[in-house]
Amino acid sequence: MYLQLIINPGSTSTKVALYRDMEKLAQEDVTHSPEELAKYTDILDQVPMRGALIRDFLKRNHVDETELSCVMGRGGLLPGLKAGGFEMTEELKIALGSELSSPHASNIGGILAYEIAKPLGIPAYIYDAVTSAELPQIARILGTDLMYRDSFCHALNSRAQAIRYAESIGKDYKDLRLIVAHVGGGISLSVHVDGKIVESVSDDEGPFSPERAGMIPALELVKLCYSGKYTYSELRKRLRGNGGMYAHLGTSDVREILKRIEEGDEKAKLVFEAHAYSLAKSIGSLAATLKGKVDAIILTGGVSHAKLLTELVSDYVSFIAPVVTQPGENEMEALAAGGIRLLSGAEEPKFYHLPEGFQV
Repeated sequence: MYLQLIINPGSTSTKVALYRDMEKLAQEDVTHSPEELAKYTDILDQVPMRGALIRDFLKRNHVDETELSCVMGRGGLLPGLKAGGFEMTEELKIALGSELSSPHASNIGGILAYEIAKPLGIPAYIYDAVTSAELPQIARILGTDLMYRDSFCHALNSRAQAIRYAESIGKDYKDLRLIVAHVGGGISLSVHVDGKIVESVSDDEGPFSPERAGMIPALELVKLCYSGKYTYSELRKRLRGNGGMYAHLGTSDVREILKRIEEGDEKAKLVFEAHAYSLAKSIGSLAATLKGKVDAIILTGGVSHAKLLTELVSDYVSFIAPVVTQPGENEMEALAAGGIRLLSGAEEPKFYHLPEGFQV
């Protein structure tokens, strides 16, 4: 049996859990107040504080650290990663803490795991990082030479749900062609072929969500940027946080929105239906990248608990493939399952190497 320590840092929280195989022994979700976080210049400065919380969690749960089999950390926003597990090394630690990674709390998941595991002589891994994908070159080209596309999606939960679906029908995940839509406060979609994420729609490329604006006309956005009406921070907040359904209805709480619809609020009904419509459009566009050869469409994430949403989306896209609903966001469980695959040898860990010429 494997005893795993699971670490999942967020921007204002640290989730930590103990799993023996797939049995959850303990879990704590620590919320960090704005006043506490204000003491630190950046996310990397928070590593000692969060590390102390994790070690205190182990002590309070009477865990002998020498009994741990491995430490699993959530992966960060480091371009060039692939789906599956990467063993934490000095090179990967440096990359996660450098300008190679976009600033995000998930970057320190691997760093925290490595700092706890290294003195114990056990492996530390990250698994299905946000940037885990293998997009073909054709998918990376945009209509400008100023940038290229990278994949950003809820890879951890999306891939775990794809594997779960394959197991439920007695198939190998690698043999299926799937579209997975993670529908939460933010939305992302991914295409799974041969066990790889080969295409995705990030939260700013596609449907609007409860709190994010999704894809909006580029020229109109440029006008807003130079209108003088908004600072960078204000406009960014209108796109991420106060965008989406919140911008129209003043709330991002889907339960509240559904209640309004039940009470006859026509505006709430229209906005919610537009949300489902935009999600269905993105699913359709991804189906085109598979030339219509799709085995199933999986709806997951917290908002997929809403039956009205899944019914609306299914009505639009069920002609493509069967629509399967697997609600929730089980990141801790997904990390534990990934750890078992790595420890048991069912999956070989990958290793990250810094770009040639990179200066520390």
